[in-house]
Amino acid sequence: MSFRWLKRYMPRSLYARAALILAVPMVVVLLVVSVAFLQRHLEDVTKQMTLTVMREMHLIASVADRVETQQQFIASARPLLGGLQVRARFVDEDSAPTEDRRRRIDYTGHVVIETAHEALEATRSVALVNTRLAAIYVDTPLGPLELLFDRRRLSPAAPHQLIVTMLFFAVLMTWISFLYMRNQLRPIMRLARAAEAFGRGNAVPYTPSGAIEVRVAGHAFLDMRARIERQIEQRTLMLSGVSHDMRTPLTRMRLTLAMMDEAEAAPLLQDVDEMQGLLDAFLDFARNASEGTPERLDPVALVRQTVEDARRAGQSVELVSCEGEGEMMLRPLDIRRALENLIGNAVRYGSRAEVSLALTERFLRIRVEDDGPGIPADRRTEAVKPFTRLDPARNQDRGSGVGLGLAIVADTARAHGGSLRLGQSERLGGLCADIVIGR
Repeated sequence: MSFRWLKRYMPRSLYARAALILAVPMVVVLLVVSVAFLQRHLEDVTKQMTLTVMREMHLIASVADRVETQQQFIASARPLLGGLQVRARFVDEDSAPTEDRRRRIDYTGHVVIETAHEALEATRSVALVNTRLAAIYVDTPLGPLELLFDRRRLSPAAPHQLIVTMLFFAVLMTWISFLYMRNQLRPIMRLARAAEAFGRGNAVPYTPSGAIEVRVAGHAFLDMRARIERQIEQRTLMLSGVSHDMRTPLTRMRLTLAMMDEAEAAPLLQDVDEMQGLLDAFLDFARNASEGTPERLDPVALVRQTVEDARRAGQSVELVSCEGEGEMMLRPLDIRRALENLIGNAVRYGSRAEVSLALTERFLRIRVEDDGPGIPADRRTEAVKPFTRLDPARNQDRGSGVGLGLAIVADTARAHGGSLRLGQSERLGGLCADIVIGR
C-alpha cells in the first residue's frame, strides 16, 4: 500500500517534522493508556464495587417481602440501614423516576447503571446527580423504595483527576521536549543558513556546534567552503595573470600596426581587438563569482541606471515595466554585468531589447526580451554552458564572442542563490531571459 499521498500533508521544515515525530507518539500513548485505564481498570473496579453495593440493596429490599406495611419495613430494616449507612424511604408512584440520570462528565456512571439493572431486576431507576450522593429506586410490594447512600461506594473517587493529571504532565513533558529539541536543531539550522549564504556568495562566520554528527557535518562544510574559495581564487589569479601577460604583446602588436599602412593594418587591428575582447570576457568570467560583496540596495534603481547607461551607449533597449519596491542583498557589479550581457546579446542578435522587473516578497525577476531568432528549446541548457556558441540559432555574423555571455549571467544568478531561465518571448518572438533570485 502506497502512502505517497501523505507527503502533501506533511510539514516541510525539519523543526515541524521533528515536532510531529515527538507529538504523535505522545498522543497515541495517551490515548492507549486512557482507553486501557477506563475500560480495563476503572470500569472493572466500578463494576465490582457496584455489585457489592447492589447485594446490600437486595438485602434491604428483601425485607419488604416479609412485612405488611411501610412502617414495619422501616422498623425491621433499621439495623441494616444503620450498619450499611443507607437511608431509605418510600415515595409515591408518580414521583418515583423511571429514567436513569447521570452527569455527562461522570466517566463511570454508565457502568454503575448497567450493573445495577443487571444485578437487581427490581431496580426502577438510578440517579447519579452529584459526586456525593447516589439514589436507587427499587420496586417492592409496598411501593417504590428510594435508597440513598454515598456515591463513592460505587466507583473510585474523582476518576477524572487521574486523567487530568496525566494530561497535564504529558503537556509539560512535551513542552520540555520541544525546548530540548529546539536546542538540538539550532546547530543544524545555523549550518543550513551558512550553506545557503555561501550558495549566494556570502561567507558568513560559522563555528560547528551541537551533537557529534552535526559537528562532523559542520567541519566538512568548512573544509568544502575553504576548498571552493581556494579554487576560485586560484582560477581568478591564473586567468588574471594570463590576461595581463597577453596584454603586453597585444599592445606591442597594436603599436607596430599603427606604424603600418592603414589599409593593410585594418584587418590585423580587427583581429587584435577581437583577441582583446576575448581576454576581457575570460577575465570577467573568472572573477565573476568572487568580485564584490553583497549590499542592501534597491534593484529597481540599479536596473533603471543600467538600462539608461545602455541607451546612452547607443543600444536600442527600453525599460517597459517595474513592479514592486524594496531592497535586498545583491552584488551590484555582478548584477550590472549580467544585465549588460543580456542586453548586449539582445541587441546583437535582434533589433531591440525590452527589460522588465518584478519584485515580490518571495523573489526578484529581471527579464530581457528581444526580437531575434531566439534559442531552440532543446539547446537552452547547452547555451548557458561556458564556451558554447550556438551559430545556427544565433546570427554569428552580427557579432563575435567566445560563448561566455550567458554563462556569466547564469554564474551570477547562481552566486545569488537564483537561476537563469531561458524561453521564448511572447511579445517580441525572440529570446526571453529571466534572472530569478529568491529573497
